[in-house]
Amino acid sequence: MKTSAYEIIKKKRDGQTLTEYEIKWFIDSLVSGEVKDYQMSALLMAIFLNGLDVFETAALTDAMLNSGTTLNFNDEKVIDKHSTGGVGDKTSFILAPIAAACGVKVPMIAGRGLGHTGGTVDKIEAIPGFNVSIDTNSFKKKLDELGLVLIGQTKDIAPADRIIYGLRDVTATVESIPLITASIMSKKLAEGTSGIVMDIKVGSGAFMKTLADGRKLAKSIQNTATRFGRNIFTIISDMSQPLGTHIGNSLELIECFEILKGNIENDLSELSLELAGAMVYLAGISKTHAKGKQMAKSALTSGKALEKFKEMIISQGGDSAVIDNYDIMPLAKCRYDVVAKNSGFITTIDCERVGMMIVDLGGGRRNVGDKLDYGVGMIIDKKVGDKIKKGDVIVTFFYNQNQESLVGALADEFGTKVIKVGQGKPKQSRPLIIETMEKWSK
Repeated sequence: MKTSAYEIIKKKRDGQTLTEYEIKWFIDSLVSGEVKDYQMSALLMAIFLNGLDVFETAALTDAMLNSGTTLNFNDEKVIDKHSTGGVGDKTSFILAPIAAACGVKVPMIAGRGLGHTGGTVDKIEAIPGFNVSIDTNSFKKKLDELGLVLIGQTKDIAPADRIIYGLRDVTATVESIPLITASIMSKKLAEGTSGIVMDIKVGSGAFMKTLADGRKLAKSIQNTATRFGRNIFTIISDMSQPLGTHIGNSLELIECFEILKGNIENDLSELSLELAGAMVYLAGISKTHAKGKQMAKSALTSGKALEKFKEMIISQGGDSAVIDNYDIMPLAKCRYDVVAKNSGFITTIDCERVGMMIVDLGGGRRNVGDKLDYGVGMIIDKKVGDKIKKGDVIVTFFYNQNQESLVGALADEFGTKVIKVGQGKPKQSRPLIIETMEKWSK
């Protein structure tokens, strides 16, 4: 059967259904180099605009999964978590060591930044020496010995996704349920996990802006997981404002270390414990999600989770002294405080724009090959509903000396457009944890 990239792109452009053979041919040809990046980009846009049905999505997931090596641990305690991304979302650095301290084996194959959201790999690389480029054999060995490993996408595991992931970021095709489903599930299935905990974000700072879209994505991912015989626990969480207070690669790690030390309790720690508890539950270590959360809390307060994180840093060549000396990480030297011009209550925060401000500062990517500045970012200590007084600091920018004019413009925008202050306290917004659901393959 003969086909071509042109014919497949044209077919999907015109809203037609692709066959399993066409999808497999296109993905295999992408990995071999016969199909070029610009052709894949064209197909991504056609998919973004016209969608994929359930069968096309399954075929795309299959093709991406089988584009490289797949692992099989045959161990029910091998559980991973995935988030659809959001501003300030760094739960992986908290929940993974917590779950591992409880006996879960956590194989994290993480990605880099997409659009206005930061990437787990980008953030962990702020730790000097931390190696995310580990071969498959070392990956398996470290998981068995430590119960926790974090690597970037490799040439061996789901290589098609590694190519497509980068292209989606720079072609404005991130917010597509079929593409998100295939990307997530091809990696997670290739990892050899027995179960997956999903954190689906909804709100202004998420790719899924509405709860309805979040539920659609949850259903798509759950159906794919069980089709491949994986158990899945899904949490839909709110991303209408930044998660936690620190935003930017090095700053986000600092906040995570402070939570693991027991110095901070906030929405970030709350969500991390919820997700870690679900991992403990899926692994069969606890009989209920509630019991899993209790075990997760104990691992956090006892210091075992922090110790597990330290062990992972050492195992992967990083400087573990960073846990107690944050100056080891890159951190921009200049600070700019933005103060409230009026007293009142914070009514909204434009979460997506906050994420793009990090990109403006160089802490995120506009193009695949962009080099990151790990040290820039911001700390927002205020949340929606907080009462503030005129003159209160509402955000602190971390920037470099050559960025003074840029930060001046960003600061003015933040104080007048990004954050809104009203005289009346806003009504209770939706909760951080909106919904939970579980689906077992057997």
